[in-house]
Amino acid sequence: MNEELNEEIPRIVGTYTSGKEGPLLFVTGGIHGNEPSGIQAMEEVFKQLDKTRPEIAGTIVGVSGNKMALNQNKRYIDEDLNRTWTKENIKNGTKDSHEKKEMFEIIDILEQYPEKDFTKRYFLDCHTTSSPSLPYVSVQEVNDNDEWAHKFPTYIIRGFSDIITGDIDHYLSRIGMTGFVFEAGQHTDKTSAENHEGVIWLALEEACNLDLSQISTYPECVDRFAKKNAPPQKTFEIVYRHGLEDSDIFEMQPGYENFQKIEKGELLAKQNGNEVKSEWDAHIFMPLYQAQGNDGFFVVEEV
Repeated sequence: MNEELNEEIPRIVGTYTSGKEGPLLFVTGGIHGNEPSGIQAMEEVFKQLDKTRPEIAGTIVGVSGNKMALNQNKRYIDEDLNRTWTKENIKNGTKDSHEKKEMFEIIDILEQYPEKDFTKRYFLDCHTTSSPSLPYVSVQEVNDNDEWAHKFPTYIIRGFSDIITGDIDHYLSRIGMTGFVFEAGQHTDKTSAENHEGVIWLALEEACNLDLSQISTYPECVDRFAKKNAPPQKTFEIVYRHGLEDSDIFEMQPGYENFQKIEKGELLAKQNGNEVKSEWDAHIFMPLYQAQGNDGFFVVEEV
């Protein structure tokens, strides 16, 4: 169990409403069990909301992802929960893995907050990365997601969910919700929980008309992210994904960080004994430095 999380992680981390008409803000964390900072941030947000009882429009709901994997500090148990949200899996209703069971539990929670009960439904999916990284938003260019993402002060990546189907934001966008994934930094970086907390507060301000000055920890709860940790807003697009098979022996060259510049011909990794070199003058994105995962790295370009 991650020592910084509560002993028992409930499926619903918290809910808060003032009873006023408005949108739903559906926040998920721990979709990968080795990424607990989103849960930590939600716990702090709901603690402060319950303490100060500010007025908001609509409702915020915080939900934990892969509960069993979170308790074991593992990315997943049987399969990646952030690859199970396909149309086929949803339609079939098959629960033949631990992650599919948890997926349907999360869907059951969301169905308790139907579209007809809200002026709009937003989502925010909290993640961290295996390599050092500046905080960034990953957004799928459907609905009004991209316009919404650009209200937040950090790097923005377009196109991840267009390459990797089966992730939760692909599903939530598909059913008409507006939102994005927020990657707060490296798994073990103490600033990741700060960044997740900050972006949740900003989402409450933007979506639910929260007056942040009512929160007793303001402005620190936002400024640690927005002013201290976040880079100036830039937008990037994915131009290449280096996918892996389960049988591959893959090893990134040491020291790569998200958004680090790479040059054409540069040695990036070794795969099954063969060198993998860059074909671009661009930036590397999500280099793999953990045992589990089928994405070796991505290449992104600034737009």
